[in-house]
Amino acid sequence: MSYLFTLPVPAVPVVGSADLFPVRRIYCVGRNYADHAKEMGFSEREAPFFFMKPADAVVPGGGPVAYPPCTDNLHHEIELVVAIGRGGAHIPVDQAQDHIHGYAVGLDMTRRDLQLALRDKGRPWDMGKGFDQSAPLSSITPASAVGHLERGAIWLKVNDVERQRSDIAKLIWSVPEVIANLSEYVTLAPGDLIFTGTPEGVGKVVRGDELVGGIDGLGELRVILV
Repeated sequence: MSYLFTLPVPAVPVVGSADLFPVRRIYCVGRNYADHAKEMGFSEREAPFFFMKPADAVVPGGGPVAYPPCTDNLHHEIELVVAIGRGGAHIPVDQAQDHIHGYAVGLDMTRRDLQLALRDKGRPWDMGKGFDQSAPLSSITPASAVGHLERGAIWLKVNDVERQRSDIAKLIWSVPEVIANLSEYVTLAPGDLIFTGTPEGVGKVVRGDELVGGIDGLGELRVILV
């Protein structure tokens, strides 16, 4: 028995290695910085909640990204991304870092108008988040090289004008807490990516804009909307 056709495996380069990190699933944490929650109209600390993007939404290394259809209000969201190298379920917080292969800089691109319209109707807002090329991602830096990140600047510029700047120490739910909580709902596996949330300053971008973002210790991610 054979497959009818061959599907490509989405994969991301790994810093210092010729190997690629194959992407299995992409999980995203919503509203995980207090000031971003406030700018979206929420003020209370909530338990973590998650949404997903398809694995092939990843754009390894950034570069040209097509402006998506069905939106007039595309938003940028710069995020720390965790790459899972060891799977598990019901992972204790104090063991969560053992499951991390590395870290990357990611952009959770969002069709904000579509997301909010669907949300207001009580409908799933997958199409506001999980569209083609909605997850540009830098190369993954192994934890063995950079350590486990608990603080450091996170920032984004659009056409060389700063839009977002914060510190990953301001995550409402820390990376180990996010991993532990998510592993209560699903069994994590090698190849999973977790976008950990974006700080305040999200905003609209248009065709021709250049987005450059970074996190201390992880370098930069550059995207041009075409």
